[in-house]
Amino acid sequence: MQLQRLLSYTRKAVDEYQMIEEGDHIAVGISGGKDSLTLLYALHGLQRFYPKHFKISAVTVNLGFEDFDLSPIQQLCAEMKIPYKIVTTDIYNILFQVRKEKNPCSLCAKMRKGALNETIRGMGCNKVAYAHHKDDIIETMLLSLIYEGRFYSFSPKTYLDRMDLTVIRPIMFVDEVEVIGFQHKYDLPVVKSKCPVDGYTKRQYAKELVRQLNEENPGVRERLFHAILDGNIAGWPERVPHVR
Repeated sequence: MQLQRLLSYTRKAVDEYQMIEEGDHIAVGISGGKDSLTLLYALHGLQRFYPKHFKISAVTVNLGFEDFDLSPIQQLCAEMKIPYKIVTTDIYNILFQVRKEKNPCSLCAKMRKGALNETIRGMGCNKVAYAHHKDDIIETMLLSLIYEGRFYSFSPKTYLDRMDLTVIRPIMFVDEVEVIGFQHKYDLPVVKSKCPVDGYTKRQYAKELVRQLNEENPGVRERLFHAILDGNIAGWPERVPHVR
C-alpha cells in the first residue's frame, strides 16, 4: 500500500466520523507493532494538508518486559519531529508474577489504557488515536456475538467523560493485509511484542474464523464490515457521507 492510499483511507474515516477538530492535540498510542506505526504515518501525513490544524504526540506504555528496545521508534519520532513519551509500568509483573493470570488480556488492556489515558491528559492532549483497522472491527463484532450474544463493535469515535478525552480510530477503513504491505514497503521499525500469550488469544481465534468464512464465502468479510457500519450500533456517531 502506498502512503497516498493510506492517507485517503484516513481522510475518509476522519471526515465521515468528524474525528478531528481545529486545535486538537492527539496522542497516538504506540505499541511498537505494525498497526500503531502505520497510524503514526497516517496522522503525520494527514497533518500536512488537512484543513483543520492539529498536533500529534506519540506515547508508549511499557508493560515492564525485559529487553523491550524502543530506540527505533524514538528515532522515527525524532525524524518526524513528533514528541514521544515512554511510560514505564509494572503491569507484566503484576499480571504474570504476582496474580499469575491465566487469561490476562482483558485486565492488561484495562491497566494499559488507564496508564495511557492518565499520561496523555497530563500532556495536554484532548484526543487519543488507537490503531484499530477494519479486521479488528470485524473480529470484535464476532467476539461480541459469540461470547456476549450481542451485535457490537467499538466505535470510530468515543468520548470518555470521566477523563474528558475522546478516542478516535482513524485507520478503521484499512485492511490488515494493506497494513502488512505498508509495513514492508516503508520498512517500519516494528518492535516485536514480548507478551507470552501473543497469538494465543480469543482474538486470534476470531481472526482465523473470519479468514475461513471468507475463503468459503468470498466477499463475506466486506459484507460483515458494512453490516457493522449500517448496524445502528449504540454509541456510534452519525456517519457523514465522504465528499472529496
